[in-house]
Amino acid sequence: MLDWNDLRYFLAVAQTGSTLAAGRQLRVSQTTAARRVAALEEALGVTLFERRQAGYALTSVGEELLEQAAAVASAAEAFSEAAAAQSRDASGTVRLTMVEIYGVTMLPPLLKELHEAHPKIRIELDTSEIARDLAAGEADIALRGGAAPTNGGLVGRRIGSDPWTLYCSRSYAAQNKRPRSREDLREHPIIGGGGPKVWPLYRLWLERLGLDQSVAMEYGSSSGLLAAIRSGMGLAVLPSFMADRDPDLVRVLDPSPRDEMELWLLTHERLRHTPRVRAVMDFLGERLVQMAKAGPIDGDSPWLREDEALAS
Repeated sequence: MLDWNDLRYFLAVAQTGSTLAAGRQLRVSQTTAARRVAALEEALGVTLFERRQAGYALTSVGEELLEQAAAVASAAEAFSEAAAAQSRDASGTVRLTMVEIYGVTMLPPLLKELHEAHPKIRIELDTSEIARDLAAGEADIALRGGAAPTNGGLVGRRIGSDPWTLYCSRSYAAQNKRPRSREDLREHPIIGGGGPKVWPLYRLWLERLGLDQSVAMEYGSSSGLLAAIRSGMGLAVLPSFMADRDPDLVRVLDPSPRDEMELWLLTHERLRHTPRVRAVMDFLGERLVQMAKAGPIDGDSPWLREDEALAS
């Protein structure tokens, strides 16, 4: 069977006139160059060179095939260069999925920077309440809160800690009496909802603290939940990674150890080396980890201290 790589040896020997010079040109031994030429002749069933004491001379058959061999080599080189360019080219569409509350708060300025750094990458931001399956190709990259991923094939980067806890707006904190115990919290209206991916866990959190009866309003989306709390309507549970970096929000209560969660940037292992996916993973991963290391935007203590929260 013809080994297309042997054409390189044929061309090198034809150009230099010897297997010694061809070997030097290709950085192999003279023996290897001679062996590869002989293998090509055997595969083709023709004699390409006359072996003379002065070196290798093309036969008439070799001369006739030389032009075609050069064309094949040129095409192979062009193919290799095109493939290398593709591997370096960070362009195309990347589908990014996350819960809406991340997508409307932290991500817009980061995506602006990403576009400036990689203008050929087009981002499709999916904030659907349906969890997208990366293994099934429903999205390329996911920003998710929770424990370390255990699903087969998922790879990524831990961004940092992201427990959910209770927040209010600065205007609400300024206009309302500061709670001194968990019992006092029941006197404050709770904004519930956040959509089907948020509300079930949020509701369990409220039930555990005995605050479920204080829900005054429910929103069907996390962006609505955020808008309501910013308006000064009441208190709501939000992800700390986002809320601690919002200058308009005040942490009401420190999270319980049982509520510890982590934020992860994930993709599937089959995509991890795709240039456009790798570029987005590297860019967002670096920026988000920098945010995590920088910590909250201010050092405000919680509106309700831990010892007060434990009071009945």
